[in-house]
Amino acid sequence: MITIKEVARRANVSSATVSRMLNESGYVSEEARERILKVIEETGYIPSENAKSLRTKKTKVIGVILPKLGSETTSRMVNGLDRVLAEEGYQILLANSNLDAGKEIEFLKLLKSRDVEGIVLSATNTNEQLVEEIQKLKVPFVVVGQDMPGTPSVVFNEIMATGEMIDYLIEKGHEKVAFIGVSESDRAVGLMRKKGYLAAMEKHGLPIKEHWIQTAVFDVESGYEAMKNIMESSTTLPTAVFAVTDRLAIGAMNYLKEKGLKIPEDIALAGVGASELSQYVTPPLTTIDFQYNKAGREAANLILSMINQKKIPASKIVLDYGLVKKSSV
Repeated sequence: MITIKEVARRANVSSATVSRMLNESGYVSEEARERILKVIEETGYIPSENAKSLRTKKTKVIGVILPKLGSETTSRMVNGLDRVLAEEGYQILLANSNLDAGKEIEFLKLLKSRDVEGIVLSATNTNEQLVEEIQKLKVPFVVVGQDMPGTPSVVFNEIMATGEMIDYLIEKGHEKVAFIGVSESDRAVGLMRKKGYLAAMEKHGLPIKEHWIQTAVFDVESGYEAMKNIMESSTTLPTAVFAVTDRLAIGAMNYLKEKGLKIPEDIALAGVGASELSQYVTPPLTTIDFQYNKAGREAANLILSMINQKKIPASKIVLDYGLVKKSSV
């Protein structure tokens, strides 16, 4: 087995010189570097990552806590994150909370014990215990999707985007707009998007019926049931429905089609996420594009900056969005 000492002997340099070159931790002349690289190529020497991490105190691993692995938006965020980190030689260690806030706290402690160099959290909510645990961390930390004051974060302009979508529905002639949301414990998706809806309806002086607002969970079936509740419990039916995710909107679409209603002639429909599936349903879904891949890239750049500077800035990046206008409205 080839060791670092053998590489040094063959390259006619000290072991310390080989170590400095491998770890990029000091000056090595170009001539010595070329000799070392030649020996490594000839011998197939592979430095021990464990030994390397002990010497440099760097694991080159970023922990990533996700709310749900099967989500397309999560996948797009992770792809953006991984692309940037891989270019800098980092690997990611994924943990799936499955929308369980308690598991998020468990994974924070677990990843810290694994000596990751940083943690990226795509949080389900911003409960007090979670914030306390984050404040105890001594590693660079970034939150994606939820606004945590004093914590570096990458967030979306939920209220403004939702308001603009409601404005668009109203411009298209819809004054009776229903809302399918999720639990407000999810501050971004549940609370902020609902606030955007309510503010836009109030701005236009339009009525909001109690049964027009339904709370669901993050899946197609729940969107179906929410739409069913709206239609069966309302004496005045809406002419448009805004759902806080594309999956919920597609579930609502399935119910409306089952009842023989035409979209958008009988009722218009809009969602959030710009998912791939949203463009292949019939009719294609009007939705909000929050650029989740870009969110991952921004989170990666932010945490790399924190690692390299060895400080934790209280910075927040607010991403832009776009309305994807299709024939469901």
